[in-house]
Amino acid sequence: MEIRKTEQHPLGFFLPENTKLLMLGSFPPQKIRWSMNFYYPNFQNDMWRIMGLIFYSDKNHFVDVSGKAYNEAKARAFCHEKGIGLGDTALEVIRLKDNASDKFLEVVTPINLKEVLDKVPECEAIVVTGQKAMDTLVSILPLKEPKVGFHSSCYYHERDLKVYRMPSSSRAYPKPLSEKAEDYKKMFLELNIIP
Repeated sequence: MEIRKTEQHPLGFFLPENTKLLMLGSFPPQKIRWSMNFYYPNFQNDMWRIMGLIFYSDKNHFVDVSGKAYNEAKARAFCHEKGIGLGDTALEVIRLKDNASDKFLEVVTPINLKEVLDKVPECEAIVVTGQKAMDTLVSILPLKEPKVGFHSSCYYHERDLKVYRMPSSSRAYPKPLSEKAEDYKKMFLELNIIP
């Protein structure tokens, strides 16, 4: 009989005091796939390229000098400056297959969203970056799931929230990088994170 191993979240939440937007994925890939010790660590994941395109017109802005990893210090400083908190919707998972795919993640313990939001009183929006994260969030919030590229509004623990569903930054998601960046840019403009 196969023993299914529960995996604890390895990073904890990254919550600058000025967090206005909370970005939630599902769960980090296995450490063997990491290029830095921070969120979206897989160099094959395009989240930091999306951010580079939107804010610096350079998809390689967050790539370090080796060209094979992301620059963790730059990514952290950027999130502090822009008021972007990072986390995941699962605190504990079981990987049903030995890969990073969300569809083979079983969520054992979901995020305690109230506890996280209590730490970021200025947060007015949440963005999820994949379907597994959206499914987990919908199980917690009184929310009508938005279409990809859009948001829905909800009221949760005395707070009005916008919840965005953006395209996955995984290369497995069938949309060109430039189009993903346009979707994210629209959200950042709506939230006045881009002046």
